[in-house]
Amino acid sequence: MTDSVTVRIDAPVDEVWALITDISRIGEFSPETFEAEWLRGATGPELGARFRGHVKRNKKGPTYWAVCEVTELEEQQRFGFAVLMGDKHVNNWRYRLSAEGDATVVTESFWLSPTLTNRIYWTALGRWRNETNRRGMQQTLERMKAVLESTG
Repeated sequence: MTDSVTVRIDAPVDEVWALITDISRIGEFSPETFEAEWLRGATGPELGARFRGHVKRNKKGPTYWAVCEVTELEEQQRFGFAVLMGDKHVNNWRYRLSAEGDATVVTESFWLSPTLTNRIYWTALGRWRNETNRRGMQQTLERMKAVLESTG
């Protein structure tokens, strides 16, 4: 119920960090989330801040808004958030960044919270959804890489 993808981006960590934490730009990169906005007066990432993402599942539908909460925030190192169902964390996403000279190594990962519903879902559809998530994480990071490396 977890996986990750790592990409090396030839851009400084502060530029990569700024792009990853600008949730308003996620629609440029994600194959499923085509827009996002901060909620409750939040204007940027901080622990506990909430945002919502407009998702088109599997690029076909259904289309819905998912509320998320920032759960990890370590400047230029870690940005994590949980997708909420009510106030429960059901799916967790994280970006880890590490400077490597003038470049940045970024790992995007996800893990499902260990609920009974998630275990049943993962048993039935996990293999297919994991492939979709891996492809999506790879596409997201490669699209970010293209933007960041073209501006450098």
